[in-house]
Amino acid sequence: SSLVLTFTTATIGLVGASAMAGAVGAGGVGDLALTYGYQRFDTVTMIVTVTALVIIVQLLQSIGNTLARKIRRR
Repeated sequence: SSLVLTFTTATIGLVGASAMAGAVGAGGVGDLALTYGYQRFDTVTMIVTVTALVIIVQLLQSIGNTLARKIRRR
């Protein structure tokens, strides 16, 4: 179960890194939030993209915790 939790943490870190990569021009959801939301003062776009990222992270964390709980043999 600890391997599943470690994989979950690594996956969430990857999602965070890919979102931050948009700030340096790599594209993706981070670039969408920065270019269309922040720089063009479109608050709705920025809120939607940030909310989507939070939902993705929460889903990944919930799935990882559920799998780890099922695998645990206690």
